[in-house]
Amino acid sequence: MKETDKNDPKKGMSRLLASLPDKPGIYVFRDAAGKPLYVGKAVSLKKRVRSYFGPAGAADERISRMLRRMRDFDFVVAASETEALLLESNFIKHHHPPFNIMLRDDKSYPYVAITWREEFPRVFLTRRPHRRGIDYFGPFTSAGRVRQTLELLGKIFPYRKCHGHRPGRRTGSPCLNYHIGLCLAPCAGRIGAAEYGQLIKRVERLLSGHADSLEADIAGSMGKAASAQRYEEAAFLRNRLLALRHLLEDQQASAAGLDSVDVIGLHCEDDSANIQVLLIRDGLLSDRRSFFLGNVSGEHRDEILEQFIMQYYSQPIGLPAEVVLPSGFRETEALADYLTRAKGSRVDVKRATTRGRRRELGMMAAENAELALKQDILREEEKRARPARALADLKSSLGLKRRPLRIECYDISNTAGGHPAGSMVVFEAGLPRRSHYRKFAVKTAGPDDYAMMAEVISRRFSRSGIGPGEERKTDESFAALPDLILVDGGAGQVSAAAAALETLYLGDVDVAGLAKKREEVYLRGRRGPLILAAGSPGLSLLIAIRNEAHRFAIEFHRQRRDRELSSSILDEIPGIGPSRKRAILVHFGSPERFLAAGRDELEAVPGLPAKVAREAYAIVHKLG
Repeated sequence: MKETDKNDPKKGMSRLLASLPDKPGIYVFRDAAGKPLYVGKAVSLKKRVRSYFGPAGAADERISRMLRRMRDFDFVVAASETEALLLESNFIKHHHPPFNIMLRDDKSYPYVAITWREEFPRVFLTRRPHRRGIDYFGPFTSAGRVRQTLELLGKIFPYRKCHGHRPGRRTGSPCLNYHIGLCLAPCAGRIGAAEYGQLIKRVERLLSGHADSLEADIAGSMGKAASAQRYEEAAFLRNRLLALRHLLEDQQASAAGLDSVDVIGLHCEDDSANIQVLLIRDGLLSDRRSFFLGNVSGEHRDEILEQFIMQYYSQPIGLPAEVVLPSGFRETEALADYLTRAKGSRVDVKRATTRGRRRELGMMAAENAELALKQDILREEEKRARPARALADLKSSLGLKRRPLRIECYDISNTAGGHPAGSMVVFEAGLPRRSHYRKFAVKTAGPDDYAMMAEVISRRFSRSGIGPGEERKTDESFAALPDLILVDGGAGQVSAAAAALETLYLGDVDVAGLAKKREEVYLRGRRGPLILAAGSPGLSLLIAIRNEAHRFAIEFHRQRRDRELSSSILDEIPGIGPSRKRAILVHFGSPERFLAAGRDELEAVPGLPAKVAREAYAIVHKLG
């Protein structure tokens, strides 16, 4: 459906609204360029879309802003409300409309993966997209917690820790993990595929929450080994049992009467909301997840929950057989059908009851959502206020003429004068403006940091369009003058930068240096360093800017060095062309690692023939 009036989307809309069908489906509001602003689901398209142009829509600021930008809308009729949910989910995933609810905690969660397609499956942490032939357990909220779990699992069940599809090293000898009891060495034939598979099945059972019989089995085996005076084996099983008990210590919160359920709580205030998900697994409250949502003003609670569920369960891994929603939620059947399709097996969606364990957990989730939202709001306010507070602190502490709204920081990176690189990073209003970052391939010869700093400052400001420099304004970053110039270094670097500015008639720009060892601040025209209070907002901001400039300079320096090193040394080796050169650098990560590699390591490079690898080793060591 096309809206022809470009000035007011409400004018001439009545005929279009009247033509809307009284059927379920989705509607899409679009801007002047045709891009989706908002995607919504409706049981009745006619009633839902018309509600936006009534008094309720005009009263809500978020809806008013959306309607002011809207120049067109269209819709898709669906066979059922469940079908409409699926369509809405697909449209939102594909278009990311700016006025739809934004789930802020959309980071990739860590999972534990088991590679069942391999003869000797691996167990490892991953954040990669889910692939066929791999079982995933999770998601977990903390990668540290997953690593701790895997460490304990590796003690209980000594599965292989090597990374390849096939176990072991090229030499065929077992690694250190075998000798310290953390691997059964399938690479050396010390355990068969069938027996190893049973071991991994026990790992899978434990990750699935079925730990009931494992503790008794290990305790029984330990007792038998002790009775038979196999004390070394008994000690090994004892360590397994202790690790298992430690792993299960986190799962003591009881949720008796429930099996595997997600309990969801919601709290809204103004344009923000928080949703809590309590994870009940095998009757135990095993985890809690918190999500901050924006863009919720004007949305009904049911719509907020629907959109959250579609985003949260977009990857159905870990989706339980039951989801419990707040007691006032009006529609559960369509959501149940949607989740059932996503999971591939039946998922029940229930409301928190008026009594019993579901009611208690529902109240717990709602209370935690309210408290978490208050914390989220305070955290957001603090985050917004922090840069302004830091700039005010810098103006006062450094005695600057004005608040340093634009700070440019410069650093030099080189190795004994070789491959020198300069960096310029820009922070505006206390936040990085990465589009204004610049790199400088320094031309100054020899290890003279002061001369290199003077060169970079001169080149940058000679292109500002101010002063007698021959070069003139070239881009937006060089055209803007900073309120404060920060250099990585002490009095020498500050003096070099100030002298370069004097030659360009920019002597009134404030210059400061931050020395790494004691985080002392050196100012142009001040004798001796200035010591700012540790942890103060101003010093924290200076350190963050200096570290960013340092990172950026090192990155460019390594790029220059790697290009020259790889082209000079690798080009002298017969049989190594561009593709093999890339393979070597990708395999080792840096030229230094390549130069330090042994012959066996070079022969292990994928795609590099053994003969060429031996020649490369000989030539590199001949060159020293």
